[in-house]
Amino acid sequence: MTEQVTSAKATAKTVRIAPRKARLVIDLIRGKQVGEAISILKFTPNSAAEVVEKVLMSAIANAEHNYDLDLASLYVSEAFVDEGPTMKRFRPRARGSASPINKRTSHITIVVSEKEEA
Repeated sequence: MTEQVTSAKATAKTVRIAPRKARLVIDLIRGKQVGEAISILKFTPNSAAEVVEKVLMSAIANAEHNYDLDLASLYVSEAFVDEGPTMKRFRPRARGSASPINKRTSHITIVVSEKEEA
């Protein structure tokens, strides 16, 4: 007997946005229906919203294409941002010194699942 798959996942690795900023956007869509999550991201005036929307659309496409899940019953079951590698740069400062700049990156993961009809 084969086990029925009820969730699909998409990940974007090493995205050039700070995890702290991406988490603010991810928190808006966690637990929401897929349609509602897309509309929230479309109207969120944040640079991270565009990247998160791409990952969400990829997760939806994976669910539909790879696992034949019903789009109407999909919701965002898991959404999290992990810290990726940090690019370290230096900015010249007064009197010949330098100060560090950390250009942070993120790994964004979104899992969409089907709602179980009880």
